[in-house]
Amino acid sequence: MPKLKTKRAAAKRFRKTANGFKRGQSHRRHILTKKPSKRKRQLRREMQVHETDVNRIKQLLPHA
Repeated sequence: MPKLKTKRAAAKRFRKTANGFKRGQSHRRHILTKKPSKRKRQLRREMQVHETDVNRIKQLLPHA
């Protein structure tokens, strides 16, 4: 049986936590000068991955 390989793109986007997986928010990379401080502050939070997507992420990250 071959080794299980991790999808590196998914490994860079998701982190395993005790309760599931965390993901970062989009719209936080560039063109930040025109966005209000409140919106940028709220984008700092990391969000939980929705429970319907957890099985798909587990396939992409077999060792997580």
